[in-house]
Amino acid sequence: MNRAAVIALTALAPISWGSTYAVTTEFLPPDRPLFTGLMRALPAGLLILAVTRVLPRGAWWGKAAVLGALNIGAFFPLLFLAAYRLPGGVAAVVGSVGPLFVAGLAALLLSERPTARTLLAAIAAAFGVSLVVLRAGAGLDLVGVLAGLASSASMSAGVVLTKRWGRPEGVGPLVMTGWQLTAGGLLIAPVALLAEGAPPALSGTNIAGYLYLALANTAVAYWLWFRGIERLTATSATLLGPLSPITAAVIGWAALGEALTPVQLAGMTLAFGATLVGQLQPRRPAPAGGPLPAPEAAPDAEPDAEPVATRR
Repeated sequence: MNRAAVIALTALAPISWGSTYAVTTEFLPPDRPLFTGLMRALPAGLLILAVTRVLPRGAWWGKAAVLGALNIGAFFPLLFLAAYRLPGGVAAVVGSVGPLFVAGLAALLLSERPTARTLLAAIAAAFGVSLVVLRAGAGLDLVGVLAGLASSASMSAGVVLTKRWGRPEGVGPLVMTGWQLTAGGLLIAPVALLAEGAPPALSGTNIAGYLYLALANTAVAYWLWFRGIERLTATSATLLGPLSPITAAVIGWAALGEALTPVQLAGMTLAFGATLVGQLQPRRPAPAGGPLPAPEAAPDAEPDAEPVATRR
């Protein structure tokens, strides 16, 4: 699969996440963010485990738990805390610094030195997102800002460690997705119970919303996301993140009757342009007396399978 196709498929993940706000407000019970995080992660993870029937082995029990905590278990509660303590636009802007966190961590752990173009793209994307989502008079709350930064740092560390550790031989991205969603969901469960109490009674509309979040918005989206991380650089993958608030704004305009101002349209254009720039590969220096080497093709996907002997 060529790089453009990998980028396009990976981009479907943040595009899907951009629908979360509309689904939450229109289909789900109010004031249950942790329960919603739990219902996104744990059923999807258990379903994937039931289908693949592959469990971690050896050191991968610990690695899967760490990745599940960073990408899901810690990320969701911190994200929801920021959303409750901050206006939605401020929370989105705080979260949009993720590519800068990833660039720093990737330089330390992956030896991926960010180029000036990449850093400028990350800054431009964050500024574009701010134009899309910020409103006049938006207030700041220290706990909310710290929670937003921590959620972004958690996801960024999860992205970089996912890239650094890879996956066991013979284990595909779908299996890794199931491990992480299950581990993250199990971490969220006691927090949701303590903070929000017993699960609420669910209507048919609520159940439909949770099914969408668990299957399309989480199981499929995170599989595409983790699959893309191993084929792209960590920073390049994370720079697809601004597609999420852009999608949320478009859905708000198309489905919820929210207006889009010229400033928001300019911000969407800037953020989308920065996302595209972030996908450009740096040119390699030409060898003395010769042309530039051809770029390497993206590796073919490994099968989402494990030898039968290791299935559980």
